[in-house]
Amino acid sequence: MSAIDAVHARRSWSKVTDAAPSHDELAELVAAAGRVADHSSLRPWRLIELRDGDRETLGRAIAKANGDKEMSSKPLRAPLLIAIVVSYRPSGKVPRWEQAATAAGVAHTLSLLLDEAGWGVIWRTGHYTRDEAVAKVHGLRDNEKLLGWLYVGGKPAGKDKGHHKKLDPERFLSSMPQPR
Repeated sequence: MSAIDAVHARRSWSKVTDAAPSHDELAELVAAAGRVADHSSLRPWRLIELRDGDRETLGRAIAKANGDKEMSSKPLRAPLLIAIVVSYRPSGKVPRWEQAATAAGVAHTLSLLLDEAGWGVIWRTGHYTRDEAVAKVHGLRDNEKLLGWLYVGGKPAGKDKGHHKKLDPERFLSSMPQPR
């Protein structure tokens, strides 16, 4: 499959099965995803695998962030969650926004690679990505912020690929304005 075919075929899978890629399968895809554009090769990102009980730990932290008494079941919606963390690096050339963009690029590229490898993926965020309890369970350092998670699992049998509305590129693509 070509890159353009993979991008056109990609969709979000809000429901997945209990199957998930192994650590070794994931590591191979992470190595490829890490090839995103990265000014000064800072690699201002890291990923955290959450499996099994890790998801319950996150569910308790989300509940604390929301002021709920019972554990959030959201992290249990997929067998594998991949936390996307921007790890800001000191740089006189690369501003923090650009470093966050690189981390987001890794997340998106990884989601494409996982989808192309046959896994169902959805990107999830929420206000609790900035909560102290959630940061603590991820072991975030002072120079780090959680961007969100990729929820990963098997694609349910019998589910079609779904249909995305075709994008009109002319609505988003323009020429540079000419001086008056």
